[in-house]
Amino acid sequence: MSLQQSDSPFVLNNWYVVGLGADVTAAPLARRICNLPMMFYRTDSGEVAALTDRCAHRGMPLSKGERTGDNIRCIYHGLEFNSAGVCVKVPGQERIPASLRVRSYPVVEKDALVWVWTGDAAKADPTTIVSHPYHTDPAWVWTRGAIEVKANWQFLNDNLLDLSHLQYVHKKTIGGNPEEDQKAEVKAERVGSKVMITRWLRDMDAPPFHRHVAGFTGRIDRWQEIEFRPGVLEFYSGAMDANTGAFDGKRVGGMHIRHFHAITPETAHTTRYMFTQARNFRTDNAGLTEKMHQLTVMTFEEDRAVLEEQYARLREDPDAPLVNIKVDEGVMHARRIVTELLDRENKPSGAPVLTNAVA
Repeated sequence: MSLQQSDSPFVLNNWYVVGLGADVTAAPLARRICNLPMMFYRTDSGEVAALTDRCAHRGMPLSKGERTGDNIRCIYHGLEFNSAGVCVKVPGQERIPASLRVRSYPVVEKDALVWVWTGDAAKADPTTIVSHPYHTDPAWVWTRGAIEVKANWQFLNDNLLDLSHLQYVHKKTIGGNPEEDQKAEVKAERVGSKVMITRWLRDMDAPPFHRHVAGFTGRIDRWQEIEFRPGVLEFYSGAMDANTGAFDGKRVGGMHIRHFHAITPETAHTTRYMFTQARNFRTDNAGLTEKMHQLTVMTFEEDRAVLEEQYARLREDPDAPLVNIKVDEGVMHARRIVTELLDRENKPSGAPVLTNAVA
């Protein structure tokens, strides 16, 4: 693996998270996804529209324009485009050229999230969007955050799939004892186009996060279970008092947290990283909710600092190889999935796609 590989074109036939449904209002919202300038807004009926953020007349960003009913009026010459991207008005001109339109994108709102399909619209299948019911289940309380990371999106995937860095990068937050954490039982496997990782830590000292948030005072059993798909990663973490059956499926009580990570590429070198954290314990404790949110933000800021330093150094010599070790198995599964998807998009229909097993 080298940095050069990570600068490959984006996987376009994919659903990416734009943001929360609450982020998209009647006012135009500008986003750059897979280096595509886009704008989003809600029509009067509440539906989300997604258009190329570039007027077909002289290229002015439509997100700088204004609403006229369900249409967007370009701020430069007053042309109006409807929610399907068709120009419906040219000031001072009755005839509207058929080519005077902008691209519209398939968009879906699900589980409090807005998703956009960046590739061939004919291949957009909403049923393939991951379900995350914890955003709408009243038994769970959740918070969100979003940061821009100055690194290629695949390096964020690497970071989230390799949990062996926790005890080093996150000493002040979720990291545990390095010597004990090395005893973790880790399993990484590929299932179709997703990666499944389980990391179990038996009879460990409780990290600062677990002591402060869940009140653990003794030793605990912890689990970290991940499902990765390009553009999104779900992370189920939890803990019980040690030796109470957590790894035999007895997980009633204790601490349960459902993390949602949206990894949305902006450019080859920047990524929008949106995350939510949901819990089903002490849900009426607003102070705890704020404390957990702040600890989560602190944790991801620790990641950002490392990723940006790493990526800046790698860009100095993008052809230099990177050597994989045992803990990179899940990372390599994910990298191969992305490579295969890129090959499938870039090769003629029917051309064979080569795959590799993890060494």
